[in-house]
Amino acid sequence: MDRDAALDRLLTATGFSAAARVPFPGDASTRRYERLFAEYGRVAILMDAPRSNESPPCDPAATAEERLASGWNAVSRLAASRVEAFVAVADHLSELGLSTPFVHGVDAAAGYAVLEDLGDNLFTNAIAGGEDEIQLYCAAADVLAHVHAAPVPKVMPGPDGDWPLLDYDALALAANADLFVDWAPRHADAITVSDAARARWERIRDALIEQAMGMDRAFTIRDYHAENLLWLPDREGVRRVGLLDFQDAVRGWPAWDFAMLLQDARRDVSPIAAEAAIARYLRRSEMDEGVFRHQLAILGALNALRIIGIFSRLVVRDGKARYTQFMPREWGHLAANLRHPELAEMRAFVAEVAAPYLENAA
Repeated sequence: MDRDAALDRLLTATGFSAAARVPFPGDASTRRYERLFAEYGRVAILMDAPRSNESPPCDPAATAEERLASGWNAVSRLAASRVEAFVAVADHLSELGLSTPFVHGVDAAAGYAVLEDLGDNLFTNAIAGGEDEIQLYCAAADVLAHVHAAPVPKVMPGPDGDWPLLDYDALALAANADLFVDWAPRHADAITVSDAARARWERIRDALIEQAMGMDRAFTIRDYHAENLLWLPDREGVRRVGLLDFQDAVRGWPAWDFAMLLQDARRDVSPIAAEAAIARYLRRSEMDEGVFRHQLAILGALNALRIIGIFSRLVVRDGKARYTQFMPREWGHLAANLRHPELAEMRAFVAEVAAPYLENAA
């Protein structure tokens, strides 16, 4: 495929053929973004996500063995940065009354989309600029209560056919948690995992995953944190929160979205804002507080282990040293989750293989 020609056609069709193009800084994904500045003050965002950049997404009918052979995206049930996934999920969330970027045009095969520019007022920037942190996190909790209460679709219509909403299953949880034992020792000499420790890890990991498998499911946005959320104060209700990164949505758990929101690797969420957000969600969802906090500890621990592993991999394999700066905060999140009584075995394991890190975070 001639992607340059495909992009020219898309920009012409959306009225941005003569637009000035300003790239965004790179991030941990394989996607690229540019801001398009056209005449008469028209602005948009170009998403550039060629299909060839990543292993394919998961076939809903694939067996565990087929997923393992297919690659990381199939194992983890990630969307492989497909623009058709972004558009399908955006349409679903928009139909629920939420603020997602309007899609001006898309070429799914070429991996391009021209999107509404919702601005730069990320939660991180808005709070740094003086916005009330408690108000923003309560608004984010309102969005989650709204999404989690809605019916969960099996598929969502997209520009290249239906896009499936897959279960975040035991294989995905195990593979992602395993990033901790696979990559953290390569990043830090003080972390060691022997063969015997690995066998113990798998037993403890599987016990936590078994608990997760018994939890009630909901539509889970998955990457729901301050750098993926925009504050849009001129809008009303749940539309005040702009959503940016949701193409990896799955049928997961409410507490997973909260682990991402409140146990943020990139910024410290104040305890008062975190508790206010939880209280708001519990009031709106009528979920039992004890059940919620238990699930948040289990899923939060699995998520923190995953993120420590991902950051270790980004540093060691990909040479992205800047992710080292987020490690202490993520170790703090892991330590906090491991204080829950249900996580005593995992806490003992981490204390054995990574004692200095857990002690410093406690």
